[in-house]
Amino acid sequence: MPSENNLFMTFLEKLGLQRKKPVSPKGLNDKARLEEEQLWRKNLLIKLGIAAGFLLLVLLLYPRDAVKEVSYQINEPWRQDDLTAPFDFSILKTEQEINAEIDEINRITAPVFHIDRSIPELVQTQMDSVMTNLMPVLEAYASWQQHEDRESDSAVADSISFHHSLSNSNHIFSEANMNFMLRQYLRIQRENSRQTFVGSDIVTRLQQLLTEVYRNGVIDIPKEDLNSTELSIRDTEQRTERFTSISSVRDMEELNEFVIFRLNRMFRDEAAAIAIQLYSAFIQPNLIFNETQTQLLIDEAIANISPTKGAVAAGQVIIRRGDLIDNERLNMLQSLEAARATRASNVEISLRTLGDVLLMIAILATFLFYLYLYRQPIFDSNSKFLLVFIALFLVVGASAFFIRLEGVSEYIIPLALAPLLLTIFFDSRVGIIAAISISLMTALMNGYNFEFLTATLVASSIGVYSVRDIRQRSQYFLNTPGIIFLSYAFVLLGFTLSRSGAWDVFGMNLLIIFVNVLLISILTYPLIFLFEKMFQLTTDVTLYELNDNNNSLLKELMFKATGSFQHSIQVANLTEAAASAIGANALLARVGALYHDIGKMEKPQYFVENQGGGVNPHDQLKPAMSAKIIRDHVKAGVRKAQRANLPPVIINFIESHHGNTIIQYFYAKALKEADSENEVHDNFFRYDGPLPSTKETGILLLADAIEAASRAMSDPTHKKLENLVNRLVDEKVKHGQLIDCPLTFRDITLIKEAFVKNLSAIYHSRIKYPGQDKKDNAVDADEKSAQSTSSKADDTDGGVKESSAAANQAEQSESGSKTSKGKETSADSSSPETEKG
Repeated sequence: MPSENNLFMTFLEKLGLQRKKPVSPKGLNDKARLEEEQLWRKNLLIKLGIAAGFLLLVLLLYPRDAVKEVSYQINEPWRQDDLTAPFDFSILKTEQEINAEIDEINRITAPVFHIDRSIPELVQTQMDSVMTNLMPVLEAYASWQQHEDRESDSAVADSISFHHSLSNSNHIFSEANMNFMLRQYLRIQRENSRQTFVGSDIVTRLQQLLTEVYRNGVIDIPKEDLNSTELSIRDTEQRTERFTSISSVRDMEELNEFVIFRLNRMFRDEAAAIAIQLYSAFIQPNLIFNETQTQLLIDEAIANISPTKGAVAAGQVIIRRGDLIDNERLNMLQSLEAARATRASNVEISLRTLGDVLLMIAILATFLFYLYLYRQPIFDSNSKFLLVFIALFLVVGASAFFIRLEGVSEYIIPLALAPLLLTIFFDSRVGIIAAISISLMTALMNGYNFEFLTATLVASSIGVYSVRDIRQRSQYFLNTPGIIFLSYAFVLLGFTLSRSGAWDVFGMNLLIIFVNVLLISILTYPLIFLFEKMFQLTTDVTLYELNDNNNSLLKELMFKATGSFQHSIQVANLTEAAASAIGANALLARVGALYHDIGKMEKPQYFVENQGGGVNPHDQLKPAMSAKIIRDHVKAGVRKAQRANLPPVIINFIESHHGNTIIQYFYAKALKEADSENEVHDNFFRYDGPLPSTKETGILLLADAIEAASRAMSDPTHKKLENLVNRLVDEKVKHGQLIDCPLTFRDITLIKEAFVKNLSAIYHSRIKYPGQDKKDNAVDADEKSAQSTSSKADDTDGGVKESSAAANQAEQSESGSKTSKGKETSADSSSPETEKG
């Protein structure tokens, strides 16, 4: 019975949508094949879930408020055929007209005041109470003063009685006003005059004045807080309501001015001051504002506002082809949309929604098949696949949400952000396909708006082109946003000129697009940083930062292991050239090569490039211990890289740059010292791996071995270098070091050519000056003398002899000599570290 995997692949093959390479590798046993198919089904379900979740979230946010069959904008010409009303419909008032009517209602609605009939009587009672309480004080004062005049013995007691009465009276008057009343009352008593006491006169006249004032009414809020010129005065006791002009009542400020003016005319200065103080202490408004009742009236009036202002009869021409869409015509078009949405049945609405869903699915399926067929690493990785759809949802979801908001321009959403991110993380083709998909989806949401589609697609595509080769952060903040802004402006200018100049709309759109690109400038770099951490991916910006020789880790390598640093530089040059030749990621390959030997910093003296011709510490160690030290520099490099927070992709270079080769020199030495070959296990002398799994890591493994071997050649010529490269690369291929790499035979050929070209440039012949031969001979004699004192001092990983052997074979090959196959070194003898000696 065929598996689900095979059925799916057969179906795609019939449609012509199968991949060029088979999904399942051949040669798997039944159990392995079953596990592989189960994993394939699981991953497929995850991807379908991600895509379905994206589609569902977008559809939940999808605008469904109006049925907009064509796209149009104010101040642009009508490009369709003459539009006539298909049925009678009402013309809706615009939002501005509705707001104007609401403002008018707020202005003309009479505020509601409740009259409090107890206030006048309460004020009069309080004033009478003040005078009543004041009389004992006045009489005590008069008695004291009269007894004192007669020098009576009771004057002292009267004085005490007066002060006691004064302190218990709780009067409201100032000292000056109190003294005036005391003197005036004393004079009346002394003269036995029939003159009225000033306090009583003030209370009487003030009560008469307030009765007049309260008859018209005093409101408790300032008049400037009221919009209406009319007031509604309700009497809850009598259950009556009357309307009066706002000018017929007074607020507290007007009342104060009026009463003070009248009191100053009624009384002299001292009496007027007493009257004013008495008035100010007890005056209260008798018309109390009822905010709740007033708001109910306003809300009721607003609810009764008619949403329409006229009607269009069936068959009436709404707009003719070429007519400019002004405010009036725009209102009629929008009213027609609303009428269609109201008249549409549930079936019609469902069919329209289904049509939009099918279009969204078609766009999404096109994007998915592109990833499936042409970007398999993205499609096959759940994390990368998820990143793609998160980036898409950030802009498509935001666009779907903001379209729902009235008055928000469709250009406010930075739709170019997602294509930029996908280009930075993957490549420009993914970015372009994403730009096309996003433009189509959002244009569909905006009523099939061709202008919006064109502007968004052009701006996003140009933005993608501008970030293909990011080298500086300033490109995120200045260059790319500026290019996107100019692209939008250019397209919108073209549409503006074609519609005979809607310049006000053009200017407003430019302001909105400026906000758009400002958001791109602000959000791009933080999102890159966030996605790098979330999905363990590395962008070119990070790689360029790591490529700087001033990086702290590279500077540490340069100071602690100078020879290894120089070797890494040469390997990086070779790796970059070879990666460029086959179309691999040259920048990634170079950076990986720069850091591949950072583990040598822990014990630099055990590697020949750092010994400077001194004592070789391996001479004092057993072969197994030497091999362990050499082998451990890979683990040490991984530890250093993790502590320095290097990206996982760079750590992969460090782990795999030796594959699982044997450290042949120490292995051979151990065999020589052992009594039997069975006593020596090659696992103790083999690197732990893993094997290189990418083109870039495979190139590094080759470049590392070849660079080390080339340095051991006595007189490198083009032919010798070519033979060396061919032999070492073929050995790596033959012994399976590149079995996990996606390198093709053509790639291997191009890599060899790139190695030979660059090595020839490094070791090119130079013009010899007169006497140069004698100097070279003297240097050679010194070198041979030094080598005779320490024949193994030039052993980096204990195997420079293998490097020398490789170089010698290359030299013999150039001269035509042949080497017996039985004397060939093991494939593992050409491991990068053994070549470096």
